[in-house]
Amino acid sequence: MIYKVVIATALISAFSMPSFAATEYWVAKDAVSHKCEVVSKKPDGTKMMNAGNKMYTSQSKAQAAMKQMAACK
Repeated sequence: MIYKVVIATALISAFSMPSFAATEYWVAKDAVSHKCEVVSKKPDGTKMMNAGNKMYTSQSKAQAAMKQMAACK
């Protein structure tokens, strides 16, 4: 019985992990090199500066926005 519960718990956690993946993307500018890039967590303001103050739901949307930003040109 316990074996079935352990197997079920393992399967549920294995299939639910992708839902915890990065679902927000930010355009950040490196403080030293001044190059922009898309990151999966909000920039901290020390090493990476927030270039757009907006969160994007997909990496492709963030890439498109980065190409449009004056700070990243």
